[in-house]
Amino acid sequence: MPQFIEKPKLVKAAGNKPKVIEEFIGRANSGTSTISVARMVSPGGWEEPEQHPLFTEYTLVLKGLLRVETKDGTFDVRGGQAIIMQPEERVRYSTPEPEGAEYIAICLPAFSFETVHREGETEKPY
Repeated sequence: MPQFIEKPKLVKAAGNKPKVIEEFIGRANSGTSTISVARMVSPGGWEEPEQHPLFTEYTLVLKGLLRVETKDGTFDVRGGQAIIMQPEERVRYSTPEPEGAEYIAICLPAFSFETVHREGETEKPY
């Protein structure tokens, strides 16, 4: 049976500045645990703590620049580009340019507080 998603659910974001996370599909909005699909809008200068999630994260940048710092190097992912992070890789995301970034994040299995493993995070995002 189809499950129509009328609108996304806003999910609390980690980081030093307000970031908008609109979850269309996932644990918070549709009760889906196998995948999550969210639109992110991050302001310029936003950064979040390092994390080592237990899910694969596919990120497609629509506009701006998303900086992705890993043990293997730093990747500046611009509009029209994408990056894939494998489970348990340490990663830190930021949007260092003034215009920030807009991007789509797809997580398999779906994002959850229990599996994101952000450094220093104690409060559930939803």
